[in-house]
Amino acid sequence: MFGSEVRASAAERLRTLPGDELVSPSIGSLTHAITINAPVAAVWPWLAQMGAGRGGWYSYDILDNGGQPSADRVLPEYQLIEVGTLMPALPGITEGFNVRSLDPTRSLVLGWGSASEPQHTTWAFVLEQASSDVTRLIVRARAGPGYRLFGIPPALSQYLAGPVHWIMQRKQLNGIKQRAERARTAGG
Repeated sequence: MFGSEVRASAAERLRTLPGDELVSPSIGSLTHAITINAPVAAVWPWLAQMGAGRGGWYSYDILDNGGQPSADRVLPEYQLIEVGTLMPALPGITEGFNVRSLDPTRSLVLGWGSASEPQHTTWAFVLEQASSDVTRLIVRARAGPGYRLFGIPPALSQYLAGPVHWIMQRKQLNGIKQRAERARTAGG
């Protein structure tokens, strides 16, 4: 079907996902997906514990986790999340992605900054059960007119966001896949 490739289908890229309504109008969105050989219940815990100083981001830890390795096991202390839970961008800071909405084992929508501010960017993680033991994880980053990648001017942000996001998102999705499949194989 999709294999281990990090690529959203045309239908996945075009459909509305949870969180799309939080950034309107949008100047763009990037949608990626991966197939994971584990049920959604085995994938969700890895999403729930994301964040620097928590489970990590499962990407390039030197860049987005302060050099600390991302967790290689499910951490019970980070499994109870709710709207407003902070998933820090870097260790030791109070800025990052806040949970904007969640439907456990189905979707998790993160937004940058406080809920009282307009959302300039969202990051949605959607889990779909492809079969009893296979999950499709679809991820969408969406940006609004005020979005600035690393604080650089909007025109340059729009140019750089795609390649930077692709590199980091590909690593993250493969990191989640490897962890969920390894934990399932190990029986936990």
